[in-house]
Amino acid sequence: MQSGDQNNLKNLFTQTAFSNQKIQTIYESKVRNALKEGHKVVFEAHAIFRGNELMAKGVQLQAVSDDGSLNFNVQPGVSFDYATANAKALKGFRFGGPAKLYTDGPYYEQAKEWATGKFPVPKAAGIITIEKIWTLDPGPKAGKIFEE
Repeated sequence: MQSGDQNNLKNLFTQTAFSNQKIQTIYESKVRNALKEGHKVVFEAHAIFRGNELMAKGVQLQAVSDDGSLNFNVQPGVSFDYATANAKALKGFRFGGPAKLYTDGPYYEQAKEWATGKFPVPKAAGIITIEKIWTLDPGPKAGKIFEE
């Protein structure tokens, strides 16, 4: 089991005791439990700074496990279509096609402008040329190529 080195100052940032002990610890415990059960996990805690502030406004936590058990964006009794974020209709689509990353040029500049004041400067802008669309609706059409 590998984890961030707490002696490396690049892995640490100032946050309130409530944020660390009452919120972040919940998710870190879920990650630790998945690791103890033998699952492979990728976990990232990203401190959110705005402008020239020296103290983080918050922390963004992400985790992915090999069995799919780590999904922090859930609510008991609520079903989501994560592909299109439509929780009520359970209607969704998956888009497929080649992707390209841009680290300069108009796509990158647009991504940088969008992130300003909300997120760190992006490393790249990802653009997908959509060639196929699959339906994710429940029922017999699930996973089929979408046709109008």
